[in-house]
Amino acid sequence: MRLGTAIVLLALGAILTFALEVDVSGVDLQVVGWILMIVGALGIVLEMAVWGPRQRRVTRTDAHGDPAGGAPVRRSTTEETY
Repeated sequence: MRLGTAIVLLALGAILTFALEVDVSGVDLQVVGWILMIVGALGIVLEMAVWGPRQRRVTRTDAHGDPAGGAPVRRSTTEETY
């Protein structure tokens, strides 16, 4: 579940729970709304836990002119945290 889907489920559950005053036989819309809000909140938490601590590797090559006589090119790798 992506973050947008989780937010939509959370909002839809809040609408069903707090904004609607409709009686449907056999279905309690407030309970369905609470379930959707719980699922949406869990989706947001899991999305942040899985995709939140991403790191990006950046490789930079420092080459000033031609390397002399086949000398290796200097490379550095850094970790960037979002």
